[in-house]
Amino acid sequence: MAERQHEAARLAVVVGALGVVFGDLGTSPLYTLQTVFSPDDPHPVPVSQRNVYGVVSLVFWSVTVIVTVTYVLLAMRADNEGEGGIMALITLLRRGKAKRGRRTALVLVALGIFGASLFFGDSMITPAISVLSAVEGLKVVEPSLHEAVVPITAAIIVVLFLVQHRGTAAVGRVFGPVMILWFTVIGACGINGIVDHPSILKALSPTYALGFLFGHFGTSFFALASVVLAVTGAEALYADMGHFGRRSITRAWALLVLPALVLSYFGQGALVLADEHNVSSPFFLLVPHWGRLPMVFLATAATVIASQAVITGAFSVASQAAQLGYLPRLRIAHTSESTIGQIYVPLVNWLLMVSVLTLIFAFRSSTALAAAYGMAVTATIAITTLLFFYVARTKWGRPLWLVVTGATVLLVIDLLFVAATLTKLIHGAWLPLLIGLCVFTVMTTWQRGRQMVTRERAEREGSLREFVEELRHSPTPVLQVPGTAVFLNRDKRTTPLAMRANVEHNHVRHDQVVILSIETKPVPRVPEADRILIDDLGYSDDGIIHVTARYGYMESLDVPGALAALDPARTEGPLDLGEASYFLSKIELHRGPANELRPWRKRLFIATSYITADAAEHFSLPRERTIIMGSNIEV
Repeated sequence: MAERQHEAARLAVVVGALGVVFGDLGTSPLYTLQTVFSPDDPHPVPVSQRNVYGVVSLVFWSVTVIVTVTYVLLAMRADNEGEGGIMALITLLRRGKAKRGRRTALVLVALGIFGASLFFGDSMITPAISVLSAVEGLKVVEPSLHEAVVPITAAIIVVLFLVQHRGTAAVGRVFGPVMILWFTVIGACGINGIVDHPSILKALSPTYALGFLFGHFGTSFFALASVVLAVTGAEALYADMGHFGRRSITRAWALLVLPALVLSYFGQGALVLADEHNVSSPFFLLVPHWGRLPMVFLATAATVIASQAVITGAFSVASQAAQLGYLPRLRIAHTSESTIGQIYVPLVNWLLMVSVLTLIFAFRSSTALAAAYGMAVTATIAITTLLFFYVARTKWGRPLWLVVTGATVLLVIDLLFVAATLTKLIHGAWLPLLIGLCVFTVMTTWQRGRQMVTRERAEREGSLREFVEELRHSPTPVLQVPGTAVFLNRDKRTTPLAMRANVEHNHVRHDQVVILSIETKPVPRVPEADRILIDDLGYSDDGIIHVTARYGYMESLDVPGALAALDPARTEGPLDLGEASYFLSKIELHRGPANELRPWRKRLFIATSYITADAAEHFSLPRERTIIMGSNIEV
């Protein structure tokens, strides 16, 4: 019975992955081949038998190499506590820095941060273009609905972001069955086209892709900028690994998604071979006439779902960036007890919603946004490939010849796509680069400024044990007042600034002093028996102790609740929690003469600090008994 329930749970995760992870990749057959051969493209590919074989083969092998090999087989093996995405690779790089490779690692980390920043640009563009392209189908059914496209798109976007707080598991359960139907239908339609013209299967041979690429390089190079549409969503697949796990994503890709995509692309190629006029809309023309209207509705649902992959991926990237110190502490809600990576980040959610709505009202059509689509993806894919092979060599010790060979082959392919998408720079590809550059500036500024503040704060705090020793033997009398004081601190190495200020300026301390550090473990819940660690800091009779409270990622941080569970025998008597005072050390940042940051970056760093999550709310402290003692630090 238990095994059956476990299998059902795993199946549910696979279904959820289908609904969240593969939306972007899964809807690419709607427009990829049509765009490659479209006469409206600045560099269209002429329709001929040789070119159709070459393009279909190029699409198939691009999906195989980039998605299956680079991501599913390679990159998804590099995870940080189950989390995927480019930030996971940055974590591995930072952990494995050797002295002789420190400079190289730092450069690659910076490159990885830029790749993560580009992903935020993709997270803004993908929902806008996906939902717009879906709703624009109304114009085909009823041309008079042209003016309603933008308002309806905006309404759908608002609803989509409003339901994000329910969690990716809940969203996936709704979207999963829709995407199962989607992949089944497009695969069946593809089979129908292949049966009529089975010769298209010859395009499975890589010789057709290579022949088209190198035999007609002037044409094929520009075609790559459209072929890349077949692999948009690959980085989201990796970034969403923490939401559903590597095994679930791999199973869904191998058993349903990849076969359905291949069948659809080859079916469309067969249709174009039969009549070159079918290039106007090969996806929908594959569908029997009676089924085209239902397919429009199904395609609309699928393209709306496509934006979910990058939204959840953005949550993962933002969370990991905060953990690594590239963003302030963010308010994060965990939405699953079984999977640590299923999270909701309110700030990111609302910023994305505003950005997506801005793009919709500014560009007003998917065609206007199409030129920008793919730039961020290709650059991120190339950076991911480079970082993965560096990790494989330096951290895992893979043979140099194997790493160099694999990296060379994959990077040549990736960089070809990057170069091709750069040809659309003036047509809109500048947009994701601009967004990525802005996010990169914020993240690197915060990381640099945080290092400065941490260094200055550590100097002011000093050693906790030395402070307690000085307190015991201080020639200056310190008034000991009744009651319990709780000081929250990062660890037990340094003295809380609030405690030091209370003693040095007010010359008072409480009878009972608890210095509390919170430690979050990578498990859903921590057993009560393992919750608390107590250190008397070398003395057992001075009323000062250090407490480490351990929590799981699914648990709310409840400082008063953790202290209530303390054994009175280990705290020199029961703590008076009903009247306890909670002290927080707050840092006020001001611009100073230090020249480590330029003036404009100082202003940016200080502005970014304002989005830090409220500490009293975060730790469930009673506000009427919470005292915030500030300290000024100049940057």
